[in-house]
Formats: sequence, structure tokens, C-alpha cells
Amino acid sequence: MMQKSGGRTARLAALTAALLLPLGLEAHAHDSGHDSGHDSGPEVVVSIQPLHSVLAAVMEGAGEPALLIRGANSPHDYSLAPADARALSRAELVVWTGEAMETFLIRPLSALASEAKVLEAMEIPGVEVLPGREGGAWEAHAHHGHGHDHGHDHGHEAHAKHDDHDHDHGHDHGHEAHAKHDDHDHDHGHEAHAKHDDHDHDHGHDKHDHDHHDHGHAAHDKHDDHDKHEGHGHEGHGHAHGGLDGHIWLDPRNAAAIGQAAAEALAGIDPANAARYRANAEALGAELAALEAELAETLAPVRAAPYIVFHDAYQYFERRFGLNAVGSITISPERAPGAKRISEVRARLRETGAVCVFAEPQFEPALARTIVEGTEARVAVLDPLGAELTPGPEAYATLLRRLAGALRDCLTAAS
Repeated sequence: MMQKSGGRTARLAALTAALLLPLGLEAHAHDSGHDSGHDSGPEVVVSIQPLHSVLAAVMEGAGEPALLIRGANSPHDYSLAPADARALSRAELVVWTGEAMETFLIRPLSALASEAKVLEAMEIPGVEVLPGREGGAWEAHAHHGHGHDHGHDHGHEAHAKHDDHDHDHGHDHGHEAHAKHDDHDHDHGHEAHAKHDDHDHDHGHDKHDHDHHDHGHAAHDKHDDHDKHEGHGHEGHGHAHGGLDGHIWLDPRNAAAIGQAAAEALAGIDPANAARYRANAEALGAELAALEAELAETLAPVRAAPYIVFHDAYQYFERRFGLNAVGSITISPERAPGAKRISEVRARLRETGAVCVFAEPQFEPALARTIVEGTEARVAVLDPLGAELTPGPEAYATLLRRLAGALRDCLTAAS
């Protein structure tokens, strides 16, 4: 197992003090449970609950990862607590979604976790990354377009090969149900793909090095109405990484690919448990394949029903299961929609015949009730992060089952 540097304590004190003000750290921040530590297994820190669950499944029997963002906190506006900084300074492996979702981690990774191996989920081979959808209204099934598989060449020739939408994620799940979701012939905006050609990075890097990657910042010029992250030009709403959608964990095939990559990273850090990590990842992949088939059956009766979400967080889930989301209440979750935006969403509701409007536990639910006022549409809640779930290996499957159940129940009752 990797030996920890004896100078980390002194370095942490200085770096934490320097970071407190610019990162907005609060002395009374919530206890993330990082101080307890573990007697065995590598020191692993994971940004959000769904990824943490994947890592917990892969590490089961060898150790437990620490979780940064808990409860109803959102990665869109999270501020590190002192306990988070201490966990990052001790980490041997840090797993995060990436710059498109978690801009709050960019500087701390360089300052506090410079000796750790960093696994950026959006850059993992086999993880399909979709372009972000612009605006808050989408045509039915427009989300079934082409995505980027980071296990393949990102050039235009590679994209042309995916016209049948049957992307190879490195996992042959053998489900006929998949084919039902992949037969759409829609143009998902190939200009967005061209802007991602500079993502031909070396995905096997052991250390993060964000200063050496050009993430297509020119694409951000189209989003001048969003607040941008200082020094990076990133909007903070999950679509910032060269115009890409960062909510990758809501596709179970992506979660399986992340599990495989995590197993290999852990095997390199902790060779004594390499076989365990790899076996756990294989078992997780099989469980996720079965989960996908289960959810496809759950959602089949409501696939055509139109609905509106709070913010555009569910594209991966919609695409995998062929759902019919037609818009979002807010374009950027950090900014409350004004009267004009609410009027536009109400018009979209009437135009599409959307039968449900979904709020989220991380944000004010009153907006959804305002949207449906005077209509027959119902209000329900979708949680893309699992705010109320107990962290652990079972949380990911529970998260997706709850999403599917909430969609099925609201869309069925309203139809």
C-alpha cells in the first residue's frame, strides 16, 4: 500500500488556511464523517453519493471510501468544509465526476490532493458522455442523440460509426431491451461534437493535471447568461466541460465502467486486495446489467408520457430508458427562474401536454407547484443524488429504483 508522506500534516495546515477564504469554508461546516478513518484499505475520497456507492461496492471487504457531499447538498454550489479538506489531504485516491459538475473541487485537488491518484469519471474509457442540451425546452426524444465514449477516438469519423446508437461501453449486457432504446435516428447536434475533439487526453494519467487540458472553452461563449467559475470559464450546472452534460452516473452502464476503472486504480494502490477489487467490480457490473433490465420493464408503460423536470439532470437516464422529458423549469440550478422563464415553462407545459412536473429535494419545490397551477399536471419529486439515502454499496441501485418508481407512479396516475 502507498506510504503516506510525513510532511502532509504541516502542509495541510498551511494550505487549509490559505484556502479557507477563497473556497468559502466555514468553521461550523457539517461533519462529513471523514475524521473517523479506517484501519484497513486505501484512503479514498469520493465527491457525490452515487459515485461513492459504486466505490463502496468495489471496496467491499477491503475498506470504505469517504464521501464529501452528503444529504441535500448539491455539487452545483457546494463549499468544502474543513473536514473535507483534511480528507483530501490524506487521500490516496480521489474519485470525482469532473469539471463539468464539480467546479468546487478543481483548486482543492491541486492544493490538497496533489499526491493522490485522481480518477475523473467523465474521462474514464467506456463512459459515454453526452452533449449538454441548450435551453430549457427539448423536442421529444431529442436526447437520444450521439454521445462521447471516452474509450474511443473522439473525431468525427468515430461519431459517424455510432449512427445505430448502440454504443459499446465495454460491457455486453445481452439485454434485448437495450435495442428498443437505441433505434432513434435523430441529430443531436454534431457541432457540439466538433468542440470536443480536443478531449483526446491520456486517460491513464495517475495524477490530475487540469492546466494541460484544453476543454473547449470557446463553446462557453454561447452561455454568457450563466455565472462562470473564476479562472476556468465553467458554468456550474453540469454542462460546463466543453458543453458536456456531467450527470453521467444516471446511466447504469456508465456506473459499471466507473466501477471497472476504480477497481484497477485501487489494485495499483493496494495490490494485496487487487483480486477482491476486480471481483467486486465484475459482480457490480452483473448487478447493474440486471438492474437496467428491471428498470426498463418498470418504465416501459410510461415511456411516451411527456413531463418536465426541475433542471436538466436526467438526460442519461432518459436516453437509456427511452423516456420523454420535454423541458426543465430552470436552465441553471444556481439561478432561480424569473417571471418570464416561468411563463415560458407554463407555455411549454400546455404545448406538450406534459402530465407531470418534477421538483428536487436540493431546491425549492414551490416553483413546480407554480408551474402546474391551473392545469391538470401533477407534481412529484425526482432526486438525482440520493439525498435521503444511507451511503453504501446499495445506495446506487436504490437511487435508480426510486427515480424509476417516481416517474412511473406520477406518469401512470396522470395518464
